[in-house]
Amino acid sequence: MEGPFIEPSPPRFAVDRLRERFPGAVLEVAEFRGEITVLVPKEGIVEIARFLRDDPGSAFDMLTVVTGVHFLGRDYDFEVLYHLYSVQRNHRLRLKVRLRENDTVDSVTPVWPGANWPEREAYDLVGVRFHGHPDLRRIIMPEDYPYHPLRRDFDVEGGPSEIRPGGRVASPGFRDMESV
Repeated sequence: MEGPFIEPSPPRFAVDRLRERFPGAVLEVAEFRGEITVLVPKEGIVEIARFLRDDPGSAFDMLTVVTGVHFLGRDYDFEVLYHLYSVQRNHRLRLKVRLRENDTVDSVTPVWPGANWPEREAYDLVGVRFHGHPDLRRIIMPEDYPYHPLRRDFDVEGGPSEIRPGGRVASPGFRDMESV
């Protein structure tokens, strides 16, 4: 066959392969608009990632995105999402782990060295800590900046909402736009 092969359906077989190889590790599967997200335990992320990369049937040879999301009022505080892509098979899969405030998740840089900077970004902006990361330090914010600006409890005026000073701010933020 000439040219790239485009698989019209999402890689459900990858979920089946994960269930076979790691019994009990597929905690939840969500499919939305032709994309599959698999919730896995944080303790198994490196082994699962390595399997998905090395397994010829899966061949997820590229990690395209690592991102962290902060939540309030749930039984977990963070979700870390790993967007995987198979160049050979032209299919995508998302892995997701959930963390509490003081939890860490193992770095996937031993599997995909390109995870280095995206993991640093998730640490810097959201506060997710990656155990075993080769250089886990801030990448956008100043080193001495004490907060993580993409957390839900971060005020648009520049800090966590519980320490917001009283009085009117110099420049209007999103909250202040209601009166305009």
